[in-house]
Amino acid sequence: MKALVLNCTLKPSPAVSNTEALAVEVMRELERFGVKTKMIRVADHNIITGIKSDLGDGDAWPAILKELLNSEILIIATPTWMGTMSSEALKVLERINGLYPKRDAQNRPVTFNKVAGFVVTGAEDGARHVVSEIAGALMDIGFTIAPQSYTYWNNGPGPGDNYLESDYRKEWSIETGKAAAANLVAVATALKNTPIPGDK
Repeated sequence: MKALVLNCTLKPSPAVSNTEALAVEVMRELERFGVKTKMIRVADHNIITGIKSDLGDGDAWPAILKELLNSEILIIATPTWMGTMSSEALKVLERINGLYPKRDAQNRPVTFNKVAGFVVTGAEDGARHVVSEIAGALMDIGFTIAPQSYTYWNNGPGPGDNYLESDYRKEWSIETGKAAAANLVAVATALKNTPIPGDK
């Protein structure tokens, strides 16, 4: 089983990413269940803005999409800015939308039997709102949303330390991430054993 994490931080490498730090905790737990994990930092790649799967020369999305389609689990990891997801996360959703009309050999959406989870970080709130937005979008495209398949961290009201600088409730975020990993594996395993049927 494979899991792909798309880190939608606005910071290109090698800048330190708080979102990556929390996502790594989830990846470690997935690996404990035998899942092969991979993280892609979206800002490191030239993903052209649009809603098709391939936008031609120079577009890095087709290679990332191949990784996504070869994975049973997708995790969208994003910071919150002004109470919503990053522009990189929105761009990813717009490009995933290009899969909407695509079907497999059984006439199912190609995203059927894939499971999605979420990691959100930010100095202020908005995490639950971001999770609900991304979950709704991915469900519409055909992903299965596992129960409680998210974790998040914020530092309470007002500006403050970021995830890596603070010890504020990090243990809760890490333990919630471990539970999310277990739920993702459980649902992905169930779908692998009993896939959602097609009409062919």
